[in-house]
Amino acid sequence: QVQLVESGGGLVQAGGSLRLSCAASGGTFRTYVMGWFRQAPGKEREFVSAIHWLGGGGRTEYADSVKGRFTISRDNAKNTVYLQMNSLKHEDTAVYYCAADNTIRMTVHPPAYDYWGQGTQVTVSS
Repeated sequence: QVQLVESGGGLVQAGGSLRLSCAASGGTFRTYVMGWFRQAPGKEREFVSAIHWLGGGGRTEYADSVKGRFTISRDNAKNTVYLQMNSLKHEDTAVYYCAADNTIRMTVHPPAYDYWGQGTQVTVSS
């Protein structure tokens, strides 16, 4: 019931910044957690960050690999979640996906999320 569309990806030099956006539509009234995942070629999809959408006081979680560099935020009125990415590294290169979870408990496991966007490519050059 939820549709997600990511935007903001692109090519950036190492040390640069990008801001990703995820616009949600449809049944967001049943969404409790919004998350960001990424998948590099030949690798499994991995957790990046998550935020409580309904309730939870906007609690956030981050993967250790991005902690201190990435910031997740929300604007419920605009049905949008953001991922500010600073100090980008070559290892951050991946397709980034937005996901929505209908359960209140945060999780880093992709199968727990109910809806997914199509992804946006982020490429960080060396």
